[in-house]
Amino acid sequence: MAKEQAKYHYADVLNGLEVVDAQYERQTFSKHVHEGYTIGLIEQGAQRFYRSGANHVAAENSIILVNADDVHTGETATAGGWKYKALYPTVEHFNQISKDLVNNQSLTPYFKDSVIEDARIAAQLRCVFEQIENGASKLLIETLLYSTLAQLASGYGRHVEAVKAASVDVQKLKLAREFLDEYTQVNVSLEQLANVVGCSKFHFVRQFSQAFGITPHAYQIQARLIKAKKMLRAGASILDTAIGCGFHDQSHFNRHFKKALGTTPKQFQLTSVVA
Repeated sequence: MAKEQAKYHYADVLNGLEVVDAQYERQTFSKHVHEGYTIGLIEQGAQRFYRSGANHVAAENSIILVNADDVHTGETATAGGWKYKALYPTVEHFNQISKDLVNNQSLTPYFKDSVIEDARIAAQLRCVFEQIENGASKLLIETLLYSTLAQLASGYGRHVEAVKAASVDVQKLKLAREFLDEYTQVNVSLEQLANVVGCSKFHFVRQFSQAFGITPHAYQIQARLIKAKKMLRAGASILDTAIGCGFHDQSHFNRHFKKALGTTPKQFQLTSVVA
Protein backbone atom coordinates (compact mmCIF):
# COMPACT_ATOMS: atom_id res chain seq x y z
CA MET A 1 0.00 0.00 0.00
CA ALA A 2 1.23 3.46 -0.87
CA LYS A 3 2.44 5.39 2.14
CA GLU A 4 1.52 8.83 0.81
CA GLN A 5 -2.20 9.08 0.13
CA ALA A 6 -5.25 11.07 1.09
CA LYS A 7 -8.87 10.54 0.10
CA TYR A 8 -11.07 13.62 0.49
CA HIS A 9 -14.81 13.70 0.00
CA TYR A 10 -17.91 15.56 1.15
CA ALA A 11 -20.44 13.64 3.20
CA ASP A 12 -24.06 14.50 2.45
CA VAL A 13 -24.83 15.52 6.04
CA LEU A 14 -25.13 18.84 7.87
CA ASN A 15 -25.35 20.60 4.50
CA GLY A 16 -21.99 19.17 3.46
CA LEU A 17 -19.07 18.03 5.62
CA GLU A 18 -15.53 17.54 4.36
CA VAL A 19 -13.85 14.30 5.47
CA VAL A 20 -10.40 12.83 4.81
CA ASP A 21 -8.82 9.40 5.23
CA ALA A 22 -5.04 9.73 4.93
CA GLN A 23 -1.70 8.16 5.68
CA TYR A 24 1.76 9.62 5.23
CA GLU A 25 5.34 8.59 5.81
CA ARG A 26 7.41 11.52 4.57
CA GLN A 27 4.80 14.21 3.89
CA THR A 28 5.49 17.59 5.50
CA PHE A 29 2.83 20.28 5.64
CA SER A 30 4.13 23.84 5.81
CA LYS A 31 2.25 26.53 7.71
CA HIS A 32 -1.31 26.80 6.44
CA VAL A 33 -4.90 27.38 7.57
CA HIS A 34 -8.31 25.85 6.93
CA GLU A 35 -11.62 27.68 6.66
CA GLY A 36 -13.18 25.24 9.09
CA TYR A 37 -12.06 23.36 12.16
CA THR A 38 -9.89 20.26 11.96
CA ILE A 39 -10.86 17.32 14.16
CA GLY A 40 -8.52 14.43 13.52
CA LEU A 41 -8.16 10.97 15.02
CA ILE A 42 -4.72 9.34 14.86
CA GLU A 43 -5.17 5.68 13.91
CA GLN A 44 -1.52 4.63 13.65
CA GLY A 45 1.85 6.21 14.36
CA ALA A 46 2.10 9.78 15.58
CA GLN A 47 1.92 13.28 14.12
CA ARG A 48 3.93 16.35 15.12
CA PHE A 49 2.44 19.74 14.36
CA TYR A 50 2.71 23.41 15.23
CA ARG A 51 -0.34 25.30 16.52
CA SER A 52 -0.90 28.31 18.76
CA GLY A 53 2.78 29.15 19.21
CA ALA A 54 3.97 25.67 20.18
CA ASN A 55 4.76 22.23 18.79
CA HIS A 56 2.57 19.27 19.72
CA VAL A 57 2.68 15.50 19.24
CA ALA A 58 -0.49 13.47 18.73
CA ALA A 59 0.01 9.76 19.38
CA GLU A 60 -2.16 6.83 18.37
CA ASN A 61 -5.81 7.13 19.53
CA SER A 62 -5.42 10.82 20.40
CA ILE A 63 -7.55 13.60 18.92
CA ILE A 64 -6.19 16.67 17.16
CA LEU A 65 -8.11 19.94 17.52
CA VAL A 66 -7.35 22.90 15.26
CA ASN A 67 -9.58 25.96 15.26
CA ALA A 68 -10.75 27.61 12.06
CA ASP A 69 -8.02 29.92 10.70
CA ASP A 70 -5.41 28.56 13.16
CA VAL A 71 -2.00 28.53 11.48
CA HIS A 72 -0.60 25.01 11.75
CA THR A 73 1.82 22.51 10.22
CA GLY A 74 2.10 18.73 10.09
CA GLU A 75 4.72 15.99 9.83
CA THR A 76 5.45 12.53 11.12
CA ALA A 77 6.67 12.02 14.66
CA THR A 78 7.62 8.36 14.09
CA ALA A 79 9.79 6.47 11.61
CA GLY A 80 6.83 4.73 10.01
CA GLY A 81 4.71 7.81 9.46
CA TRP A 82 1.15 8.27 10.60
CA LYS A 83 -2.38 7.38 9.59
CA TYR A 84 -5.42 9.43 10.51
CA LYS A 85 -8.98 10.35 9.67
CA ALA A 86 -10.34 13.85 10.05
CA LEU A 87 -13.45 15.89 9.53
CA TYR A 88 -13.64 19.62 8.91
CA PRO A 89 -16.79 21.14 10.44
CA THR A 90 -17.35 24.78 9.60
CA VAL A 91 -17.89 27.70 11.94
CA GLU A 92 -21.55 27.57 10.91
CA HIS A 93 -21.82 23.94 12.05
CA PHE A 94 -20.57 24.83 15.52
CA ASN A 95 -22.66 27.99 15.67
CA GLN A 96 -25.77 25.91 15.11
CA ILE A 97 -24.74 23.45 17.82
CA SER A 98 -24.04 26.26 20.29
CA LYS A 99 -27.51 27.70 19.62
CA ASP A 100 -28.97 24.37 20.67
CA LEU A 101 -26.85 24.23 23.81
CA VAL A 102 -27.13 27.78 25.16
CA ASN A 103 -30.61 29.11 24.51
CA ASN A 104 -30.30 30.09 20.87
CA GLN A 105 -27.04 32.01 21.32
CA SER A 106 -24.45 31.70 18.58
CA LEU A 107 -21.12 31.09 20.33
CA THR A 108 -18.26 29.84 18.20
CA PRO A 109 -16.13 27.55 20.39
CA TYR A 110 -12.39 28.01 20.73
CA PHE A 111 -10.38 24.85 21.46
CA LYS A 112 -7.48 25.77 23.70
CA ASP A 113 -6.04 22.24 23.71
CA SER A 114 -4.35 21.09 20.51
CA VAL A 115 -4.33 17.40 21.47
CA ILE A 116 -6.74 15.61 23.78
CA GLU A 117 -6.95 12.08 25.13
CA ASP A 118 -10.61 11.15 25.40
CA ALA A 119 -11.40 7.49 24.79
CA ARG A 120 -15.17 8.01 24.64
CA ILE A 121 -15.06 10.76 22.02
CA ALA A 122 -12.39 8.86 20.07
CA ALA A 123 -14.73 5.85 19.93
CA GLN A 124 -17.56 8.10 18.76
CA LEU A 125 -15.38 9.56 16.00
CA ARG A 126 -14.47 6.05 14.82
CA CYS A 127 -18.17 5.26 14.64
CA VAL A 128 -18.85 8.45 12.68
CA PHE A 129 -16.15 7.65 10.12
CA GLU A 130 -17.29 4.04 9.83
CA GLN A 131 -20.91 5.00 9.20
CA ILE A 132 -19.92 7.61 6.60
CA GLU A 133 -17.78 5.02 4.81
CA ASN A 134 -20.61 2.48 4.93
CA GLY A 135 -23.11 4.92 3.43
CA ALA A 136 -25.37 4.81 6.48
CA SER A 137 -28.57 6.84 6.62
CA LYS A 138 -28.39 10.61 6.95
CA LEU A 139 -30.31 10.39 10.23
CA LEU A 140 -27.77 8.05 11.84
CA ILE A 141 -24.70 9.97 10.67
CA GLU A 142 -26.10 13.36 11.65
CA THR A 143 -27.17 12.06 15.06
CA LEU A 144 -23.68 10.69 15.74
CA LEU A 145 -22.01 13.82 14.41
CA TYR A 146 -24.22 16.17 16.36
CA SER A 147 -23.62 14.32 19.61
CA THR A 148 -19.86 14.13 19.05
CA LEU A 149 -19.42 17.78 18.06
CA ALA A 150 -21.65 18.91 20.91
CA GLN A 151 -19.54 16.95 23.43
CA LEU A 152 -16.35 18.42 21.99
CA ALA A 153 -17.76 21.95 22.12
CA SER A 154 -19.19 21.67 25.63
CA GLY A 155 -16.26 19.70 27.06
CA TYR A 156 -13.29 21.37 25.39
CA GLY A 157 -14.58 24.58 23.79
CA ARG A 158 -13.79 27.70 25.80
CA HIS A 159 -17.08 29.50 25.07
CA VAL A 160 -19.73 26.77 25.18
CA GLU A 161 -21.51 25.88 28.40
CA ALA A 162 -22.65 22.46 29.49
CA VAL A 163 -25.83 21.08 28.00
CA LYS A 164 -29.02 21.99 29.86
CA ALA A 165 -32.09 19.78 29.90
CA ALA A 166 -35.16 20.92 28.00
CA SER A 167 -38.64 19.47 28.01
CA VAL A 168 -40.48 18.67 24.78
CA ASP A 169 -44.18 17.98 24.26
CA VAL A 170 -44.60 14.19 23.96
CA GLN A 171 -47.46 14.68 21.50
CA LYS A 172 -45.06 16.51 19.19
CA LEU A 173 -42.53 13.69 19.57
CA LYS A 174 -45.26 11.29 18.48
CA LEU A 175 -45.63 13.33 15.29
CA ALA A 176 -41.96 12.68 14.51
CA ARG A 177 -42.47 8.99 15.24
CA GLU A 178 -45.50 8.92 12.93
CA PHE A 179 -43.41 10.59 10.22
CA LEU A 180 -40.84 7.80 10.49
CA ASP A 181 -43.64 5.21 10.32
CA GLU A 182 -45.22 6.71 7.22
CA TYR A 183 -42.15 7.75 5.25
CA THR A 184 -39.81 4.82 5.73
CA GLN A 185 -38.30 5.29 2.28
CA VAL A 186 -37.17 8.87 2.96
CA ASN A 187 -33.54 9.48 3.92
CA VAL A 188 -34.75 12.00 6.50
CA SER A 189 -32.31 14.34 8.22
CA LEU A 190 -32.08 15.09 11.91
CA GLU A 191 -33.04 18.70 11.19
CA GLN A 192 -36.26 17.65 9.45
CA LEU A 193 -37.38 15.61 12.44
CA ALA A 194 -36.43 18.33 14.92
CA ASN A 195 -38.47 20.81 12.86
CA VAL A 196 -41.50 18.52 13.09
CA VAL A 197 -41.23 18.69 16.88
CA GLY A 198 -40.15 22.33 17.01
CA CYS A 199 -36.95 21.96 19.04
CA SER A 200 -33.19 21.84 18.56
CA LYS A 201 -31.60 18.79 16.99
CA PHE A 202 -29.63 17.91 20.09
CA HIS A 203 -32.65 18.07 22.39
CA PHE A 204 -34.79 16.18 19.91
CA VAL A 205 -32.46 13.17 20.09
CA ARG A 206 -32.38 13.29 23.90
CA GLN A 207 -36.13 13.69 24.31
CA PHE A 208 -37.10 11.12 21.67
CA SER A 209 -34.85 8.53 23.33
CA GLN A 210 -36.23 9.31 26.78
CA ALA A 211 -39.86 9.22 25.62
CA PHE A 212 -39.71 6.01 23.58
CA GLY A 213 -36.67 4.17 24.96
CA ILE A 214 -35.02 4.02 21.53
CA THR A 215 -33.00 6.42 19.39
CA PRO A 216 -34.61 8.02 16.32
CA HIS A 217 -32.37 6.03 13.98
CA ALA A 218 -33.05 2.72 15.73
CA TYR A 219 -36.77 3.47 15.51
CA GLN A 220 -36.40 4.27 11.80
CA ILE A 221 -34.82 0.85 11.20
CA GLN A 222 -37.62 -0.81 13.17
CA ALA A 223 -40.30 1.01 11.12
CA ARG A 224 -38.58 0.01 7.89
CA LEU A 225 -38.46 -3.63 8.92
CA ILE A 226 -42.16 -3.66 9.84
CA LYS A 227 -42.99 -2.33 6.37
CA ALA A 228 -40.53 -4.78 4.79
CA LYS A 229 -42.26 -7.77 6.36
CA LYS A 230 -45.60 -6.64 4.92
CA MET A 231 -44.11 -6.18 1.45
CA LEU A 232 -42.36 -9.55 1.52
CA ARG A 233 -45.52 -11.31 2.64
CA ALA A 234 -47.39 -9.65 -0.23
CA GLY A 235 -44.87 -11.08 -2.71
CA ALA A 236 -42.66 -8.06 -3.46
CA SER A 237 -39.11 -8.83 -4.57
CA ILE A 238 -36.32 -8.48 -2.03
CA LEU A 239 -34.69 -5.68 -4.05
CA ASP A 240 -37.95 -3.74 -4.42
CA THR A 241 -38.60 -4.19 -0.72
CA ALA A 242 -35.14 -2.92 0.22
CA ILE A 243 -35.49 0.19 -1.95
CA GLY A 244 -39.12 0.77 -1.06
CA CYS A 245 -38.36 0.73 2.64
CA GLY A 246 -35.42 3.12 2.42
CA PHE A 247 -32.47 0.77 2.85
CA HIS A 248 -29.22 1.76 1.14
CA ASP A 249 -29.12 -1.45 -0.91
CA GLN A 250 -30.10 -5.12 -0.73
CA SER A 251 -27.03 -6.05 1.31
CA HIS A 252 -27.82 -3.32 3.85
CA PHE A 253 -31.41 -4.60 4.05
CA ASN A 254 -30.34 -8.24 4.48
CA ARG A 255 -27.95 -7.35 7.28
CA HIS A 256 -30.54 -5.45 9.33
CA PHE A 257 -33.29 -8.02 8.66
CA LYS A 258 -31.13 -10.95 9.78
CA LYS A 259 -29.92 -9.09 12.85
CA ALA A 260 -33.45 -8.19 13.95
CA LEU A 261 -35.36 -11.33 12.98
CA GLY A 262 -32.77 -14.09 12.97
CA THR A 263 -33.56 -15.10 9.39
CA THR A 264 -32.93 -13.73 5.91
CA PRO A 265 -35.58 -11.89 3.89
CA LYS A 266 -35.65 -14.77 1.40
CA GLN A 267 -36.19 -17.39 4.11
CA PHE A 268 -38.87 -15.23 5.69
CA GLN A 269 -40.67 -14.79 2.38
CA LEU A 270 -40.60 -18.50 1.53
CA THR A 271 -42.48 -19.33 4.71
CA SER A 272 -44.87 -16.41 4.94
CA VAL A 273 -46.04 -15.24 1.52
CA VAL A 274 -49.79 -14.58 1.46
CA ALA A 275 -51.50 -16.96 -0.96
